[in-house]
Amino acid sequence: MSEPSNRAALSGIAHDIAKKVAKNRDPEAEAKAVAWMKEVLKKDPPPGTYEESLRNGVYLCELINAIAPNSVKKIHQKGQAFTVMQNIEAFQKALVAYGVPAEDLFQTVDLWEKRNIPAVTKTIYALSRTAQANGWSGPQLAPKMATKNEREFTEEQIRAGRDSHIGLQAGYNKGANQSGINMGNTRHIVD
Repeated sequence: MSEPSNRAALSGIAHDIAKKVAKNRDPEAEAKAVAWMKEVLKKDPPPGTYEESLRNGVYLCELINAIAPNSVKKIHQKGQAFTVMQNIEAFQKALVAYGVPAEDLFQTVDLWEKRNIPAVTKTIYALSRTAQANGWSGPQLAPKMATKNEREFTEEQIRAGRDSHIGLQAGYNKGANQSGINMGNTRHIVD
């Protein structure tokens, strides 16, 4: 839970949330994500911790470009914080264009300020699932994304199902009822 030096130390609810997020980190999932990225890119990530190696967004942009060529047109190798943060934003835009669900994306500050590293890992796994769904034949990281499984029923089958099933919401539950059930404290009326 290291803080950037230009920020005040977290306190109160922000500190509690940061501690909770830090507990959700899964070193095994992070190691698998790094191994997958190394296999896809055929090169090691920059030196440093998991979050430090991804922080400038260069490795992430190279990853999406390896899976979907030319997704990120310009990758800033060096520069001011704002310039390098544009890599993360470009990576996220490329993921949306590639089909990664928006709810699986981390926010720029999650990585840049190391606020929610588990969200970064979740995004990498989502990219792997989406790549499989888009026909990626390279290395696999996450389980395959669910696909549509539509079923066709005849009118006879639908009618037979309706006639033979009495739902519990219809009020029939083999004689059971709610008599004698007390939810919470009873109301006491005093004269």
